[in-house]
Amino acid sequence: MSVRARVTRIVEARWFQYSVIAVILVNAAVLGLETSPRVLRAHGMLLHRVDMLVLAVFVVELGLRIFAYRGRFFRDPWSWFDLVIVLIALMPASGPFSVLRVLRVLRVLRLLSVVPTLRHVVTGLFKALPGMASISFLVALLLYVAAVMATNLFRANVPQHFGDILTSLFTLFQIMTGDSWGAIARTVMAEQPAAWVFFVVFILASTFIALNLFIAVAVEALEHDKAGRRAAGEEDEDPQQEILAELRALRAEVAELRRDREAA
Repeated sequence: MSVRARVTRIVEARWFQYSVIAVILVNAAVLGLETSPRVLRAHGMLLHRVDMLVLAVFVVELGLRIFAYRGRFFRDPWSWFDLVIVLIALMPASGPFSVLRVLRVLRVLRLLSVVPTLRHVVTGLFKALPGMASISFLVALLLYVAAVMATNLFRANVPQHFGDILTSLFTLFQIMTGDSWGAIARTVMAEQPAAWVFFVVFILASTFIALNLFIAVAVEALEHDKAGRRAAGEEDEDPQQEILAELRALRAEVAELRRDREAA
């Protein structure tokens, strides 16, 4: 067996992948501890050494994958994702690149490329982007129409929330996210009691309907991605079906041996 084949076997081994996941989780814990001034004063040097060790592990792991896969490594978008994150981590923490030190936390995102289930979810969400873009346009159109209506209806009584189109857009976006919409609605209703109709209709249309549409598009994209992986043979077959197939093959072989013995 060649050296490259051995490295490929190591890189694709389950224990190796679990080890990388463990290192990423340790790195996430270290980055969180470094945000505490008290912990940093007491164990700053230790945390720095662990951080450097984690970075060294990432570099070695990336080097092994490049050596094992060669050209295939650079044809995989997830490999480029890992490469960019490690290169950012290698940037000097002083000078003009000091701002990139904050981006070290991106190393935690390597879980997206290492854990297969997370990778499939992200891939499915990317495939859902065209559908989500259409829904986003629909929501933006609804928001604009509602802002024009609210400005004309409530500008005179509540100018702090609906004084102009931009203020109305911001207020309605705040209402759509559920942030203090009750207080805003009561302020308007104190001057115009029938305003509750506008707010109830807007919240139903923008929050419940639009949110469910986003969820439906995302779920549909994930289902399509899962079906595609099954068709491509990426999904593992049902273990019971595999056992049944092996039993049928074994039974056929036994029957053939019996026929050969009887013929002899």
